[in-house]
Amino acid sequence: MSGFQRHRRSGRVIATFTGFEADLLRSLTSQLVELLRNEAAVPDDTRDAFEALMDFSGPTSEPEDPVLARLFPSAYRDDDEAASEFRRFTEGSLRDGKAQAACLVIDTLEEAGLPPQLEEDGLMIDVELEPDAARTWMRSFTDVRLALATRLGVEDGDEEYWFALPDDDPRAQAHDIYDWVGYLQETLVESLMR
Repeated sequence: MSGFQRHRRSGRVIATFTGFEADLLRSLTSQLVELLRNEAAVPDDTRDAFEALMDFSGPTSEPEDPVLARLFPSAYRDDDEAASEFRRFTEGSLRDGKAQAACLVIDTLEEAGLPPQLEEDGLMIDVELEPDAARTWMRSFTDVRLALATRLGVEDGDEEYWFALPDDDPRAQAHDIYDWVGYLQETLVESLMR
């Protein structure tokens, strides 16, 4: 995989994934969607749009799951009441936005030809993104990397620890995925700046 590149004529951002890579991205973003939507903080999509807009009954406490706590940190560390109020008004829509971004990644991969169940070796998936969709993918990559870093316990300056792990260690393999998503994100950012 060579990462993302900007197409000179169309201005779109393009990438080619192997079937395995595309399926891995779908799996990672699907897990993120599941985590984001399996909580009471998710807005109820069956309500009237105005009613949903005026509903400020979101969560008031920090999520218990460490990944969700990392994705939705407290806005005010020294003021619990202000943090609760801020969370009540914002977390539900923030969760929904993150889930929608991850769903766009999944939908784009499937529209590009990724089958529901990957069974074929040698499958290649070509993805072309308009700049707005590319920025949405970039935000989703950030969320996936934060989730992976939290689950793995990645910290600044701990690269030597990860490189010292044997290749067959599942943590090393998961860290390789974390690095790969970072690479994708970096090439996406670079292609958008061109």
